[in-house]
Amino acid sequence: MATDVKPTRKNLMAIEDRIDLSERGHDTLEKKRDGLIMEFMDILDQAQDVRSGLADDYEDAQEAIDIARAMDGDLEVRGAAAALEDYPEITLQSHNIMGVVVPQIESSKVKKDLAERGYGVMGTSARIDEAADAYEELIESIILAAEVETAMKKMLHEIETTKRRVNALEFKLLPELKENQEYIEQKLEEQEREEIFRMKKIKNKKEEAESEAREQAAAETEERPEGEVAVTSD
Repeated sequence: MATDVKPTRKNLMAIEDRIDLSERGHDTLEKKRDGLIMEFMDILDQAQDVRSGLADDYEDAQEAIDIARAMDGDLEVRGAAAALEDYPEITLQSHNIMGVVVPQIESSKVKKDLAERGYGVMGTSARIDEAADAYEELIESIILAAEVETAMKKMLHEIETTKRRVNALEFKLLPELKENQEYIEQKLEEQEREEIFRMKKIKNKKEEAESEAREQAAAETEERPEGEVAVTSD
């Protein structure tokens, strides 16, 4: 509270410095918040496209595998799946968006040629090949979705954190500092008025004392008999 602050000029200068620093920090955080929101909206648009594409790829993959199972049988499909020896490789990196570190997922060996899938080309049907193609597309969509969704969550968390800091400065710290500043200024003005009043009072008393002394001296001169000379001793 303002009453807890000692009303001194040193404290006033310190509070003014804190207000200046807090206002500059508030402006910087506001710019960061606005920039993060713009970046988040771009990622959100991308996420919506990725989600839509992921749903479509899942439906295509599910349809393809259902056809392969119905026409070739579960045993044939499972045998083709078990023949895979070279699995996809995932590399996790990161990049910075306005101070927020977001993941960047790189994948390789997801899409394969027929010869790389491990099962014999002559022993399987085109329906299994189509199912494999569809699931490779689905895996790539899942990887992209994981990258975008994680980036979106990190950006959203940073936006909320920045908003809380902006609000704390705007609605708590700065009002308290300005209240303390106003309190000290009022107290210093009161002290200055009291000092001026005290000095005027001392001056008036001094002038009254000098006036009384002059009046007394004048009265003594008038009472002295004419021709009488004041005798002073050596």
